[in-house]
Amino acid sequence: MLFETSILSRPGGREVNEDAANWRACAPDSAIWVLADGLGGHGGGEVASQRAVETLLAADPAAEPAWIADRIQAAHERIVAGQNETFELRNMHTTAVLLAAVGERAVWGHCGDSRLYLFRGGQLVEQTIDHSYVQTKVDAGDLQPREIRFHEDRNRLLASLGMSGGVRVTVRPEPLALQPGDAFLLASDGFWELVLETEMEVELAKAPSAESWIAGMHTRLMSRAEGEYDNYTAVAVWVHAGGEQAQ
Repeated sequence: MLFETSILSRPGGREVNEDAANWRACAPDSAIWVLADGLGGHGGGEVASQRAVETLLAADPAAEPAWIADRIQAAHERIVAGQNETFELRNMHTTAVLLAAVGERAVWGHCGDSRLYLFRGGQLVEQTIDHSYVQTKVDAGDLQPREIRFHEDRNRLLASLGMSGGVRVTVRPEPLALQPGDAFLLASDGFWELVLETEMEVELAKAPSAESWIAGMHTRLMSRAEGEYDNYTAVAVWVHAGGEQAQ
């Protein structure tokens, strides 16, 4: 398989962008993609997300759930160690979502409310489940999933890298057999809160490239963004058969 990637990250209505995202090609048919949304204020969130991305990209991937869990644990340990460096970093935390592909297999995992979506045949077929208070209300049947975006407690996280008591990681239990035409979207909450899943599908159907898919969703986001809206970041990954155009 070959992979086409596009990344968008903006501060939104804030002065500082505490999101971070990047990717690394490790061989012609393997790569890693990472997104993190920092928390903590006073510059700590920005430091946490950058360090998480650096750590998660540092090792060559294996399309195995244990590899994902180990990398996120390593990033968590780096954040915890950094909390003691200065007073400003004492409360730094970050979410993280990590996707790895090797050959025809992919696996992913996350901590917090940064999400991964998988589209196949143009339709959303899988997405991560947030580690958040509002998600527990959905699980209990007290809220509908669509209500997460507007709930007053939507930013109350139950897990993040740097949280005391250890890190909570959810990993896809089995690697996915990739197919040409598969599309992944990694997104911070500042992005997915303002772009509906049905709109992600609509823009995917119109897009000739991963970059144009991101651009279409960005247009929708900006039509709704107001005031001091959150940082927002998205990573689009398109899967091509070997020999197709990719970048």
